[in-house]
Amino acid sequence: MSSVKVVVIHGPNLNLLGEREPHIYGKKGLDSINTDLTDYATENSIILAVMQSNSEGAIIDFIQENRDAKGIIINPGAYTHTSIAIRDAIASVKIPAVEVHLSNVHAREEFRRHSMIAPVCLGQISGFGANSYLLAMTALINHLREQER
Repeated sequence: MSSVKVVVIHGPNLNLLGEREPHIYGKKGLDSINTDLTDYATENSIILAVMQSNSEGAIIDFIQENRDAKGIIINPGAYTHTSIAIRDAIASVKIPAVEVHLSNVHAREEFRRHSMIAPVCLGQISGFGANSYLLAMTALINHLREQER
């Protein structure tokens, strides 16, 4: 696979990873997760565009501004359960997306079990802590390679 662009979007409160409820979200900070993702992407000829925002509008703008990307990895945080606007942005750019969650959202509160985003994604990976992002990257890379064949 030649060099392709993938965007990684970290939603609200993920800037506090490592400090925020480490018993749920782990002790690894966002900078460390991004470093791991960048290293893995480089090994696989992927160019990353990474952002974190607590603002729904900024996330939508980023998706639209990067519609030349070949894939999206998104952890929409709490917007998972509420944002039709982010869902519509992903659907409108027609880019394969993978939804990511650090915790197993299906083993938590009832309201966390419904995703507005998942229906417009290839799949959802949750419950593997920071490794959820790397698993998502692997799944997305495999999908893109299959599309090339």
